[in-house]
Amino acid sequence: MPKSPFKVADISLADWGRREIKLAENEMPGLMMMRRMYGKDKPLSGARIAGCLHMTVQTAVLIETLVELGASVQWSSCNIFSTQDHAAAAIAKTGVPVYAWKGETDEEYIWCIEQTLVFNDGLPLNMILDDGGDLTSLIHEKHPDYLPGIKGITEETTTGVRNLYRMLSSGLLKCPAINVNDSVTKSKFDNLYGCRESLVDGLKRATDIMLAGKVALVAGYGDVGKGCSQALRSYGARVLITEADPINALQAAMEGYEVTTMEEAAKKAKIFVTATGCVDIITGSHFEEMLDDAIVCNIGHFDTEIDVKWLNENCVSKESIKPQVDRFTLKNGRHIILLAEGRLVNLGCAHGHPSFVMSNSFTNQVLAQIELWTKPDQYKVGVYFLPKSWMKLSLPLIWISWE
Repeated sequence: MPKSPFKVADISLADWGRREIKLAENEMPGLMMMRRMYGKDKPLSGARIAGCLHMTVQTAVLIETLVELGASVQWSSCNIFSTQDHAAAAIAKTGVPVYAWKGETDEEYIWCIEQTLVFNDGLPLNMILDDGGDLTSLIHEKHPDYLPGIKGITEETTTGVRNLYRMLSSGLLKCPAINVNDSVTKSKFDNLYGCRESLVDGLKRATDIMLAGKVALVAGYGDVGKGCSQALRSYGARVLITEADPINALQAAMEGYEVTTMEEAAKKAKIFVTATGCVDIITGSHFEEMLDDAIVCNIGHFDTEIDVKWLNENCVSKESIKPQVDRFTLKNGRHIILLAEGRLVNLGCAHGHPSFVMSNSFTNQVLAQIELWTKPDQYKVGVYFLPKSWMKLSLPLIWISWE
C-alpha cells in the first residue's frame, strides 16, 4: 500500500506559509547565495535526504535550497511542538513529502520519522540531516539494513552531537557524520544570539510576564546559557547561574552574574530556564522549594532537563491555561507554571530563532551535505567538522547580501 504523500495539520494554510517563506528568504542570504552559486550544477543530484529538524518557515527555506541543489527530500520535525503548520503545508504543497504538525503525540512523532525513510521510487534514504539524533538512532537501532547505503549524517545540535560521539565511542556508529553544531558560524551565533532573542519571545507570549526586577535562574552557561542570560539581564532581571563546568562558571561570575546552586536558586528565583542538554536539572525537591507561580521552562533540545513526570505524579491538580502553558498545584499549596511541557520554550511557545541567524546554521548544513555526498571516499566512519575551506566560504556567503 503506497504511503501518504504528506501529512500536515491543514494543507489550506499553504498560501499563508508561502507568504512567510518569501519574507524569510530576504533574511537568509547564505541559503539564497547557495542557490545562486550551486543551483545550476546540482551537486546534490541523486541524494535522497531524510531530514528530521524543526519544520518552521526557516527550515522551509533550507528544504527548498536542498531541492534546488538537486536533492530529493523528505521531512519530519524533531520536536512534537515545534512545527509551524503553515510552513509544513507550504512545503507539502510543492510536492515535498512532509510529515509534521504541531502537537504530535510521542507515537505520532516516531511514525512521522518512519515515513521519511523510503522515497516514492521505493529506494531508501542515502543521507541524513538530523537535529537531536532521533533519526540517526532510529536508523541504527531499527533499520540497520539501510546503513550501507547512507553516505553521511549532518547533525545540527549539541544533544545530537553528544549522541554521535557516544555511538562512535561504543562502536555503534556506522556512517560518517559532520558535527555542524560546533561550526563557529553555528554555535557562536545560533546558540548564543538566536537564543538571546527567542527565549524572551517565548516567555512573553506564554505568560506576558514583566521581566524587570524579577530574579531569573539560567541553568547552564554554555553558548545557549550565555544568550539567555544576556537577554534576561537586558530586560532588567537579576540573573542567577548554575553551571557544572568551573571555567564556564568563572566566566559567568566575571560577567557579573551570581553563580549558585539549584538548591539555593529554587528558594528565590521566579523564572527558571534550563539550557544544559543534560538530565534531571530541576527535580521534585527543587519544585517543592519554589516560590508560588514560579515559571519553569527549558531551551535545551530534549524534555529531560525538567522532571515533568514528577510534577504530573505529585501535583494535586493540573490546569491548562492555554496551549503549552500548564499550572500545577502542589501539595504545599504553591503553584508551578510549566511552559511547553518542558520542551523547547522558544519553539513551543513562540516561533524560534530569527531567520538571519538560522541562515548561518543552515548554510553550514547545506555545505556539510555537499561535502559528504560528493566526497564519500574521503570520509570513513567517524565524527568530523566542516573543513576549513568550507568555513572560509560560509562567512562571505552569510554576510555578503546582508551588508
